[in-house]
Amino acid sequence: MRKIVIIGGGAIGLSLACHLTKTGAASVELLERNTLTSGTSWHAAGIVGPLRATPNMTRLAMYAGEMFPRLEAETGMSTGYRRTGGYWLARDPARMDELHRIAALGRHFGLHPTITGPEGVTVPGLDLSGVVGAMAVEEDANVNPVDLCMAYARAAKAQGAVIRENARVERLLTEGHRVTGVVMADGAVIRADQVALCAGAWSKRLADQAGVTLPLQAVEHMYVVTEPMPGMPHPFPVLRDLDRGIYVKGDAGKLVIGGFEPRAKCWDAYGPEGDRPFLEMPEDWDQFTPFMEAALALIPGLAQAGIQHFMNGPESFTVDTRPLIGETPEVDGLFVAAGMNSVGVMSSAGVGRVLADWMLAGHAPMDLWEVDVARADPLAAAAAHVEARMEEAVADAFALHWPFRQPGAGRGLRKSALHDLWGDQGAVFGLTAGWERGLWYARDASERDLPYSVGAQPWFPIAQREAAVMAQGTALLDLSPFGKFDISGPDALRLMQHIATANMDVAPGRAVYTLLLNESGGIEGDVTILRRAADRFRLVSGAATRWRDAAWLRRRSAGFDVTIADVTEAEAVIGVMGAGSRETLAGLSSDDWQDFPFSTARQVTVAGQPCTAQRVSFVGELGWELYVPVAHATAVFRALTGAGARPMGHYALDACRIEKAFRHMGHDIGPEVSPLEAGLGFAVDWSKDFLGKPALAAQRADGITRRLVLFDLPGHPLVLHDEPIWEAGRVVGLTTSGARGARTGRTLALGLVGIARGETMAQTCGRIFTVEIAGKHHEAQALARPPFDPAGERMKA
Repeated sequence: MRKIVIIGGGAIGLSLACHLTKTGAASVELLERNTLTSGTSWHAAGIVGPLRATPNMTRLAMYAGEMFPRLEAETGMSTGYRRTGGYWLARDPARMDELHRIAALGRHFGLHPTITGPEGVTVPGLDLSGVVGAMAVEEDANVNPVDLCMAYARAAKAQGAVIRENARVERLLTEGHRVTGVVMADGAVIRADQVALCAGAWSKRLADQAGVTLPLQAVEHMYVVTEPMPGMPHPFPVLRDLDRGIYVKGDAGKLVIGGFEPRAKCWDAYGPEGDRPFLEMPEDWDQFTPFMEAALALIPGLAQAGIQHFMNGPESFTVDTRPLIGETPEVDGLFVAAGMNSVGVMSSAGVGRVLADWMLAGHAPMDLWEVDVARADPLAAAAAHVEARMEEAVADAFALHWPFRQPGAGRGLRKSALHDLWGDQGAVFGLTAGWERGLWYARDASERDLPYSVGAQPWFPIAQREAAVMAQGTALLDLSPFGKFDISGPDALRLMQHIATANMDVAPGRAVYTLLLNESGGIEGDVTILRRAADRFRLVSGAATRWRDAAWLRRRSAGFDVTIADVTEAEAVIGVMGAGSRETLAGLSSDDWQDFPFSTARQVTVAGQPCTAQRVSFVGELGWELYVPVAHATAVFRALTGAGARPMGHYALDACRIEKAFRHMGHDIGPEVSPLEAGLGFAVDWSKDFLGKPALAAQRADGITRRLVLFDLPGHPLVLHDEPIWEAGRVVGLTTSGARGARTGRTLALGLVGIARGETMAQTCGRIFTVEIAGKHHEAQALARPPFDPAGERMKA
């Protein structure tokens, strides 16, 4: 039986212990440095909100409504769980767009959110002046955090877990890339097959010592509890006054008022007070007064109520306000659930369940990419960066999530070698996968600081202008952030054949688009693999998945005689795209650009500099990707711009790829979507064996029951992702991504829809669909072929 050690006795660690011991598949020991709940769980507000902004986070949060009552029944202990209902209040009209979208998602998952005007907020004693609308959620609830934790602990112990208090872990034990146990403060060693780091704000130092990236920071987080307020409804619904950054909940006739602080004050979990259990920091009315004033404006009766208690305690937030969950890419067998961004108690049920399943099965039980610890950039964990991000990361919990909104604090973390040259071209930089990239290129100051919008995007005409260059000329794309991995050694081909769905036993110089699958046939990566020599390959993946891909390759290469090198930052990558690209490159190079087939690569010289040119395209035009050693990149870039090539931004790139129905990893495809469902069967060579083939073959024999479809929405709504797709009065799927085509002008969306076994694409296209976007249904025509150059003649010319 495997031995699992859990570090941390708060809500997350105790829930994990409870879920791990249910099956009896592991011996579980939980270590708490002080006493249970004494870190942050004890002072949590205890709000349980099952509705979140994305499907998978909603699935995780909803489990609390099932788990908490069951835990009471199983243990005989009250958790204080009670449904109260709640309201999300909006003061900015643009906020209503967001609430409509979230409500539609909630209804799809069986919740009962409703959109109402101010008159529908039926809570006595509120001044709703300035409120333009609200979302009511009847499943909102409260729980008592300490009681919940004690119930978790009782259940875990009854199922065989050992829980030790006053047991401080000094450091993690590792051998190579694997965790082997922990060393206690007294020098004792506890061996383990797996370790789960669930120590909240105290997780980072242990992670740092093991070389593991955890970009989280503890901050001072505050709420107040009023004196009893006669006449308040009981139960009092949870109120979220989103545009003022506050929440209000009932507490036995009193009110709890809290907020999410802009410019949150960082706190050192390893400072003089870091070891004190049940820590309360001094009152800070300078920080809290704006929230108190907002609460007084919302509930005027507070002016007659006293403050019984001011709570200022530590809470850990991450740089992107999303939790860090899963197996660390750096150390095998080391799992993390930390950085809960003040929703740890509410999230504890779902996080405990999925992490337990992950640890026992060896793979995530659902697509958890948005919270996967493997997304974290090592640079993001630097102290200066996490502290800078706390200027806005905490407030982001309630901030209006504008489409395409860019963070302001902590910028410039990763820049390509050509960053300044892109800037000279007018780049308006934004973060894409942690890198600074030109979102669009401004001609003058009027095109720089464009406003956010929940409707037509003000930058779209610029994206159209940039893409139009490719009709006759040459556009340049910043593709440097691509993940780039060199795989070499005697077993390089054998490894590539094992992990890739396509046949990789090809001639050197061939660049093959292929998929990487898991054992269930789901897509772990869509990549291009170039065979450079008999025993050397270059694998190129997306920027966002670089660290996960590196870990995945390392783990899958066990038993193969290969060397894997991450060379992402050794080369700049310039996309040279458009009808004029061949002429532009030929004017700067003596190499043959005419007899240069699609999906091939070769060594070339451009502007006197050595490069690898790879003929592929994510925008559906004739073009090449130039992989240029960093030392030579400036010369190549200047030669290209000097020859008349013009920059094209990331938004235009996305507006072109949607016109070709090219799939986007992390949105359209992922570990729960198979190549057959995604319409990527052309990338599968059934004549060879590969990872995931048995599961994929079984699906092929049975027939798929859902299909990724491209939709045309002639009403031109703003399509993002996760909007419900309707047919005949019922939801049959969700969109996965969307954009307005830069060359066709069409508003397009990809979406997964349910189909009958054996249903043809023509039959799917004959169905009548609508997509629900921000409270309105929009006609959506399924397309059999992409609207731009469906035969690929321009790209393969």
